[in-house]
Amino acid sequence: MNTLNILLIEDETTDQLLEKTLIAKGYSVTNTVTSEATIPSLAMSNKTDLVIFNIDSPKKYFPHIHYLNRNQPLPIIIFAADDTSDTIKQIVKAGVSAYVVNGLETSRINSIINIAVARFKEQQRLTNELEKTKSRLEERKLIDRAKGILIKTRGFTEDDAYHTLRKLAMDRNIAIGEMAKNIIAMAELLK
Repeated sequence: MNTLNILLIEDETTDQLLEKTLIAKGYSVTNTVTSEATIPSLAMSNKTDLVIFNIDSPKKYFPHIHYLNRNQPLPIIIFAADDTSDTIKQIVKAGVSAYVVNGLETSRINSIINIAVARFKEQQRLTNELEKTKSRLEERKLIDRAKGILIKTRGFTEDDAYHTLRKLAMDRNIAIGEMAKNIIAMAELLK
């Protein structure tokens, strides 16, 4: 039994083969051919694990895909007929986990879903790692700036400035980056 909750978005012209296949393979499926405005709210309200579009072209859905990726990142699979290079570039930019052109073979659906979920998880891991790295770099810049202030105003060496900054942070039970922000703010105030 597959435990994924899938939000299936299909055009009115699409046959119901995909929905029947997903249900037969044990997935929980919410199918919608309703207005586009409900896509983000349906994804959020149904504890959706995966979104599948079975459509002719994804162009009109790009705002919803971008919205989901910003506000509720989920693996997204698109089955479509549009293979133009512009559409494919937009698909990649939107962070879609799998884009299958004219290839809805029901025997491959589990493989496509598994690969899309794995690709999504790896992309999320890389995104989180990038955010952590950016945060550490920003903190490092703040620490260097605070050390510079201590060196200039107190005549400390670089090592003394760092150890003072670290001791002040430990004494106040805050992170060294937060202490660096406080020193910078205080220096700005005293200008």
